[in-house]
Amino acid sequence: MFGDPNSIPRSKFSNVMHSDPGVSTMNDDDFATRNSSVSAASPGYYDRTRLSGEVSPCNMSPWNQTSPYTKSPWSRSPNTPFDENSPPNGLIGSLVREEGHIYSLAASGELLYTGSDSKNIRVWKNLKEFSAFKSASGLVKAIVISGEKIFTGHQDGKIRVWKVSVKNPSVHKRAGTLPSLKDLIKSSLKPSNYVDVKGHRALWIKHSDAISCLSLNEDQGLLYSGSWDKTLKVWRISDSKCLESINAHDDAVNSVVSGFDGLVFTGSADGSVKVWRRELQNKTTKHSFLQSLLKQECAVTALAVNPSASIVYCGSSDGLLNFWEREKQLSHGGTLKGHKLAVLCLAAAGNLVFSGSADKTICVWRRDGGDHTCLSVLTGHTGPVKCLAVENDQESTKSDQRWIVYSGSLDKSVKVWSVSEQAPDLQQMAALEHQQQYDHQYDISLPPSQIFSNN
Repeated sequence: MFGDPNSIPRSKFSNVMHSDPGVSTMNDDDFATRNSSVSAASPGYYDRTRLSGEVSPCNMSPWNQTSPYTKSPWSRSPNTPFDENSPPNGLIGSLVREEGHIYSLAASGELLYTGSDSKNIRVWKNLKEFSAFKSASGLVKAIVISGEKIFTGHQDGKIRVWKVSVKNPSVHKRAGTLPSLKDLIKSSLKPSNYVDVKGHRALWIKHSDAISCLSLNEDQGLLYSGSWDKTLKVWRISDSKCLESINAHDDAVNSVVSGFDGLVFTGSADGSVKVWRRELQNKTTKHSFLQSLLKQECAVTALAVNPSASIVYCGSSDGLLNFWEREKQLSHGGTLKGHKLAVLCLAAAGNLVFSGSADKTICVWRRDGGDHTCLSVLTGHTGPVKCLAVENDQESTKSDQRWIVYSGSLDKSVKVWSVSEQAPDLQQMAALEHQQQYDHQYDISLPPSQIFSNN
């Protein structure tokens, strides 16, 4: 609906889909100087004389609180009714750090966690930096949150565990690593615990390549990790034990999601989507292969499950979305075409599914029965959209279900959007397009700041 004419040529991504759908081989030349098509939708102070040559963050800088308009645009006042004439889907604000591409994010209540190739995990609250902590090594490729524990998956093949301090919620302390040093030593004593990985002996409880994805089953207390080493590993959260290692695919595992009915779904660079069933055997959790949903030439880059409707969505390097429905015994429901380049991330909430792409856009799809409609296309990122997260908007009403959507990009920014499940009418669409055209004249940059880390 609001296309970006400066989309990145497909040739820059054709050689990396089978190694890293996150396009890790890209350099800064891939994001040439350009203006943004969107800036913050909420009122705020900004200096129109300040132009950015890279990205378009929000009008009110989290690092510049000298403005008289210090109220955060992240949330609306509870006493202010939502304007019926305002666009239903729009940008609330942006967060930018000149320290690396955004590869992962996770939302939990008021907090947003972001991971980048700078090794820093930053915590944001109301469009302001709330806290930060830094890992010893390893690009942060995945983040999931379980209660007071934060799990981060890294390029170095390790899963790091962090805990929020009881005395100071802004302090995050390292609580351990998966697998633990104790388990590594104990496992290394038995020759049967070694497996062959690319001609080398390695312990089966340890990933031998980058961790690409994480997923939680909090009801069962399980954590799933997928890796470029082609395996899916199952961890028990309570004691950090690796319960199982599955040789899941013939190429890198790009996505894993814990779904409904005890099922786990994995997507791989080998072009397949596989279904695994969790079973209890002699008081031990085991996962067995159930079926393949898809087998194609192009890489599967992202998966998402709509928990309420029990629908599985799959994004691929060809820009297409496929979906399967539980009510139809996981038969193929259809294909959605909305992107020019690879789909890199997916998120589902309510009747909506969001797809982020290497074409720098986010498509908002609404499910009506078995049909899907593209409600809008969110533009504004100047690089591929690498990760998405969705939280319920606390100001939603029965007549207007709204969601807060977070998008992380390789343009080094995180954008925060307000999205409605209602279809926009022509007047709202015209208002949004007019606002975007006006905002395009001004591209606001945030001043660089020092790295704040907590080892």
